[in-house]
This record gives sequence, C-alpha cells and structure tokens, in this order.
Amino acid sequence: MTTVPKEINAAAAKKNSAEKLTPMMQQYLGIKENHPTMLVFYRMGDFYELFFEDAEKASRLLGITLTARGVASGNPIKMCGVPFHSLDGYLAKLVKLGESVAICEQIGDPATSKGPVERKVMRVVTPGTLTDADLLPEKAERPLLAMCSITQRKTVTTGLAWLSLASGALKLMEFSGDSSTVAVRLQQELERIVPAEILSGDNGNLFDDYAGTHINRVPDWHFDVVGGHKALLDQLGVATLTGFGADGLGAAFGAAGALLRYAQSTQGRGLQHVRSLTTETESEFIGLDAATRRNLELTETIRGQESPTLFSLLDHCRTAMGSRMLRHWLHHARRDQKVARARHEAIAALAQSEAAGPLAATLAQVPDIERITTRIALLSARPRDLAALRDGLLQLPALRGDVVRCYGPGQGGETGLLAAIHAALATPTACLDLLVRAVAQEPAAMVRDGGVFATGFDAELDELRALSENAGQFLLDLETRERARTGIANLRVEYNKVHGFYIEVTHGQTDKVPDDYRRRQTLKNAERYITPELKVFEDKALSAQDKALVREKMLYDLLLADLAPHIGTLQTISQGLAQLDTLNALTEHAQQHNWAAPQLVDEPCINIVEGRHPVVEKQIERFIANDCRFVNERRLLLITGPNMGGKSTFMRQVALITLLAYVGSYVPAASATIGPIDRIFTRIGATDDLAGGRSTFMVEMTESAAILNGATEHSLVLMDEVGRGTSTFDGLALAWAIARHLIDTSRSFTLFATHYFELTQLPDSHPSAANVHLSAVEHKDSIVFLHAVQAGPASQSYGLQVAQLAGVPQPVIKAARKHLARLEAQALDATPQRDLFAAPASDPYAQEEEEEAAPLAALNAAQQALLDAIADLDPDALTPRDALEQLYQLKRLAAA
Repeated sequence: MTTVPKEINAAAAKKNSAEKLTPMMQQYLGIKENHPTMLVFYRMGDFYELFFEDAEKASRLLGITLTARGVASGNPIKMCGVPFHSLDGYLAKLVKLGESVAICEQIGDPATSKGPVERKVMRVVTPGTLTDADLLPEKAERPLLAMCSITQRKTVTTGLAWLSLASGALKLMEFSGDSSTVAVRLQQELERIVPAEILSGDNGNLFDDYAGTHINRVPDWHFDVVGGHKALLDQLGVATLTGFGADGLGAAFGAAGALLRYAQSTQGRGLQHVRSLTTETESEFIGLDAATRRNLELTETIRGQESPTLFSLLDHCRTAMGSRMLRHWLHHARRDQKVARARHEAIAALAQSEAAGPLAATLAQVPDIERITTRIALLSARPRDLAALRDGLLQLPALRGDVVRCYGPGQGGETGLLAAIHAALATPTACLDLLVRAVAQEPAAMVRDGGVFATGFDAELDELRALSENAGQFLLDLETRERARTGIANLRVEYNKVHGFYIEVTHGQTDKVPDDYRRRQTLKNAERYITPELKVFEDKALSAQDKALVREKMLYDLLLADLAPHIGTLQTISQGLAQLDTLNALTEHAQQHNWAAPQLVDEPCINIVEGRHPVVEKQIERFIANDCRFVNERRLLLITGPNMGGKSTFMRQVALITLLAYVGSYVPAASATIGPIDRIFTRIGATDDLAGGRSTFMVEMTESAAILNGATEHSLVLMDEVGRGTSTFDGLALAWAIARHLIDTSRSFTLFATHYFELTQLPDSHPSAANVHLSAVEHKDSIVFLHAVQAGPASQSYGLQVAQLAGVPQPVIKAARKHLARLEAQALDATPQRDLFAAPASDPYAQEEEEEAAPLAALNAAQQALLDAIADLDPDALTPRDALEQLYQLKRLAAA
C-alpha cells in the first residue's frame, strides 16, 4: 500500500516544518491524499512525475532513475518520472504487476494561472478497468468483479457482479448455503470468471486472496442492496429488472452497486456503453472446476503456456472479437442442447456453401469494433480508432452477402443462427456516413497533432488549414521578389519551429540588406532577418495553425458526442461479427481436419466412434482412433494397461469431444452421439500444493472428494490412478470404494483408469461396469504400445519395460525382475484381495480358511526356491554345456 509519510502530510497541512513545501508540492499532496493506495502520475510539462514513496516504488518496478526535487522535513523529496508520450508502455507494465495508477493532468491554462497550474485526476487505471488497446490482452477479457455476502440464520447468500469494461458486458449471479458450501462455490465461480480485480467490503472475510488477483477493499456501505438496485435501474434506464431475469436477487444488487460506483469513478464519467444485464444461474453452463480446466488444457497448458491448447488449436479467428468469443464458449458450454444444435446447423451451412474462405478474407479487414465502441462511449477513442471503425463498417455488405448465401432448406432458413447474424450486421448508414465525411483517410495518431478531419467536413477548419498550407507558396514568391529587390542571389526565406519565419543572408552579402530588414539571429556564416511583411504573415500563419488545432479538438469532441447514439447498434454489430468469426473458424477447422457433426440426444449416453484427441493428433505422426460407449446400463469403464499406453489421452479425448459437442463445434471423431451432461470432472495427474500445505495425496483426495460430492447421473467423470499416493492396501481400498460409490450412488458416466488389477473384478458384481484396456505387445525385454482400446482387462502393467525405456540402469531393471518374481510367488499365499477383504475375526470360516491354506506353505517355499534359482540365471553368460547342466538342476529342484 502506497502512502505519504505522516510528517509530510503534517507539513503540508500545518506548514510548521523548517522548510516550507512549495505550492506545487502542496497541490500534489492534496491529490495524493485522495488516492492513497495508488501511484499518482502527476503531469509536469512533458513528463509524469512521482514523488516520495510512489517514486521509490515506481523506480523499483519500472527500472527508472530515482532522483530528488526539493526538501521536506530536512530530507530530499524523492522523485522519478516518465515522458508523457511513453505513458502506455509504463502503465502496461504496472497493471501487469497488479498496480493501480491515478493519472493527474493539467486542466488550467499556464498563461493565466497564478501559482501552480490547476491539476485534476482525469483517469484511474486499475487491473479490472482497462479499456486502452495497448493495455488489454487482445484475445481475453479482464473483468472487474464485486462480491457481497449477507448472512441470515447461518445461511450465507453471496452475490457476484462482474463487468468487462472493455465490452460493456455486465453480469450477475447469486447463490446460498452454509459458509463452507458457499466458499467452495465462490472459488468455483471465480475460477470460471477469472477476474482481473475483485472488490470486497472492508469486513469481507470469505477469502483473502484468489490466485494472485488484485483484491480491492472498499467501504461496506458501497454494497447497500437498495442503493445497488437503484443504480442498476439508473444505469440501464429502466423501471424494472424483470426483463433481465433479476427478480428476487438481493446480495447481487449490493455487489452491482459497488461495482458501478467504482467503475464510474475510475473513468471519471458515466458508463454509457453498459446498456444490458445478464443474470447467470448454476444450471446454465456445463460445470468445469479448476482441476478440470487445467487437466483438459482448454486455454492454458498444465505448465501454464498458451499452446498447444484446445483454444490455440481452434483459434482461426480473423478478429480479436471472435477469439475472445471462442475462449468464452470453451469455458462456458451451455447445457441447453438447443444452443449447440443451432451452432452445429450454422457450421453445416457454412461448410456446404463453401463460404468459409471468402468470409475469412473479409473478416481479416475488420477491426476490434467492440473495444473501439467502448472507447467512443468513454470519450477515449483516438482518431485511428474511428478510421478503423469506418473501414470495418464498410465490410458489412460483403459479409452479409456471404452469409445470406448460406441459407437453404434444412439449414434454419430465416429463423436460424445465421439469419440472426445477418440481421445484426445491417449497415448503420447514418453512423457510417458521418465517419466517411468526418475522418481523414489516414488521420494522425493523436488529436493534438492535427490532420484528423477530412477536407470538406468543416469550412472554417478548411480555411485555417489553407492559410498554413499556402505558406510554402507565399515563401517561394517572397523569396523570388526579395532576390530581385536586393540583388542577393543566394537569399533564402525559411521557417523553423524555434525562430519562426526568417530571411537568411550570408555575411558576404549583408551590405546589400535593405533598411526595412530587422536582424532576428546571427549565425557563424549568415544573418537572419525579419521584414514587416513577413512578420504579418508569420502572425497570421502561426495563429491559423493554433486555431486549426483548437478547432479540430472541438470538432473531435462533437464527433464523439454525435457517435454516442450509435453505441447500441455498434455493440450489436460487434456481437454478430464475433459469432460469425467464431463459427467460421470452427467450420474451417472441421473441414481441414475431418471433424464430424455430433448428435445431441435426450437419452443418457456417450457413444463415440473412432474418437481422437484434438490436440495430440496434431503433435504426432499417426494417431490411433478409439471408440467409447456409455449407455444407461454401462456407466463405468475400468481402464487398465501400461503407463504411456494412452489411458490419459483416451480419457481426455472423451471429455474434450463431449465438451466440444456442447460448445457447438464439430468433433474429432467418425461420429458422436451424446446425451445430457451437467458437469465434467477430472482427477488426473499427481501434483502437490506446497504453498497451501497439501501433499500430493491430499490434493488427490481433495479432488476426489469434490467429484464424489458433486457428480450426478448426468456427469462425466475421469478418474486416473486414484489411490496411488499412499500404501498399496490403503490405495486399493480407497480406489475400490470410490469406484463403488460412482457406480452405485453417483451413477455418473465414469472412465476409471487404474493399475490395481484387483479392481477388474468389479464388473463381476456390478453389471454397469465394464473392463477395457490399452493394448501393448512385448518384444524381448522391450514393449510396443498399440494405443488401441480393447475389451477386457490388461494382462499386465509392463512397468519394468517402461522403466527400461525411460533409461533406468540395467542392473536396477534386473534386480527389479528378481524381486518381482518373489512378490508374485508370495502373492499365491497372501493376495491383496485377501488382505483387503479378509473376514473378521468373529467369522467362523476365517480359521477354516487359514487351516486350508497351511498345507500350501511347504509348496510355496519350494516354489520360491525354484523361482530364486531361475532369477539368478544369466542365459547370455552360459555355454551350451552349462545351460544343459542348469536345466537338469532345475528339473531336480522342481521334482523335489
């Protein structure tokens, strides 16, 4: 937290220190007092300066030089600064580090100011309130989220409100339960929404940190429910929220009130682009917890990289709007099958009409209209934003033409998704006409540079520009006349920004200078003069330049105001473009990689024929496709097979194909028929949480508990090697009990991979379970993975062969083989099943079983001796005679 030292505040307030603070520093401290937790960038000429602890912190974070300016309380005032034209780069770095910045600008006129020029914080930049293109990730949202909790009789109701300021999308959600249930649910929702910044009350105690996200404490009274409800009505310009599905909410209104207050304060103005509200419910999307999102590598690999992921594979989008929508769809697959079916139909129409290629080419010429619209609403759009918007809107007729050609029988006709997109892409004639008339073909980057408006848009501006632009011809004419009048052949009439207009004469010709020349500057080899005629023109020309810049600034403000009524239309267009771009990208990928249209049905089933992992198949030369069949009577597949045999890949591909089908995409399979799905759970891999004080096994059991508590008969569950993090018998017991619970209680569709071969007996007593295995063949001491899923359990795990492939030294492999032989022999007498499911002491059959087992002891000893002898043999070191002798000895040992 950045604060001004108390003694400095005291000096500013009471002015009783030995050294009086300057008026400028007093002004700075007054501004800093209102933004104590932020870095204050204080504009001074061409620089933004920081002082005191802000300077120390910024110097450290930005790697800029720390200096000093003046003295306070006997100590130098630390200072650092950045050039005003480089601000965005420094802001981007600070925001990435989670810092917030208050931008303080000069709003007074230095020529008329007495004392320090008046300054004011014009903008606050925080991680969750970014709108500048240079500060935002192009293909992801950075929402601001507020949370409010109300407790009544041990029931906690938590409301969430989150806003993507860059798009204007405002959403609400509310859920209730006991404190532990709400805490778990809150964590899940935050993992789904991924806010860049969280607002919580001063006394909020549901959590203190979320994955490093910046948490901002604001006064509790900001979360007033009644005030929040009124703020929403005012923001949306409506008399009731019934049309937004927000009836009956409470805590969510409190969160929305705090959210809107904070967002408005950071922008210094109203949020006129926030015009709609979405109320989300738990049952709306297919549930994906953090472990599932991580294990399926939807938008980030397990190692935290951006590729290869499902998103990086599918992102053929030509616009940033489409990429953001694709990312949102992957994390927010709707349970409602009608939504996915409409997208499937649109992809089929695009593929059949062969419109994907032309659409992609046209979409590539469309800018980020969604974010440009936001900047127009916030009055922060730059001239080139408007030029890009103009050029993008000019592409709408071509896009609509390509879309309308996709209509046809069986493709939705005038009621399908493409028809809705076609309607959304109607050209906003008045808006486009204004942009075409107003904005220059290639405007300057900033309004202050001039050259923003097209010729003919404003007569007064054209006249002022003419004065400046005609200066060149006037100077040529003047130079010609003066050379003739003075007889100085090398006389030159020129201009520079420092000295204005002047006539330059070399020292050897100065005796010919007329009396009306007035010396302006002396150089080493020449003299520079001004004449009354040139002075009059200079005043007029320079005045015209200044007036033209002032005129352009005024016209630009009016242009943004005139574009404001079109904000809603532009938002509709941007949504239509994003949908079209996303559907087109999915179509392109499906066509290029032989993906098929899935069938979504009402009956519980997952039937995938020749399914493939969408990402892995791109990374290897030849991918083996596999089937997966779940029906109501077949709900758990026990998967056995060697490590590296493809169990995890097979499990993940089933989950990804299921998810893709509900996203609305085609799927990597020959065919796929999928019934209702409410959640997808995964328990894959072995990781620890050292920072959280959780071992690998604790993480494994925590994830397993979440699955057992949350899975339903409509859930898809992936369980990989559960129970391997503890002792053999403990792990086997847990794995057996978890599998039983999933079969009998949850009744989920479950892929259960294990190396506990004892579990392969479950289908004998539970008909809804079945065994499958990933095949492999052994060649000498090596192994060949076939990666094919076949019916029945695996014959062995091939653990030693895999270890050999990994490079484990041969003596270790040999010793392991010898010890494995001993363990397998001992297992004849004391199997894991007997230890796990042994009869209790009071069982009358227990002693009888032990008596029956006793005669086997001598036999087991003989077997062990034989096995030890075999294990000690080294066939490669034996001569034929020695081998024959060893064979006779083994025969005698066996006969004994």
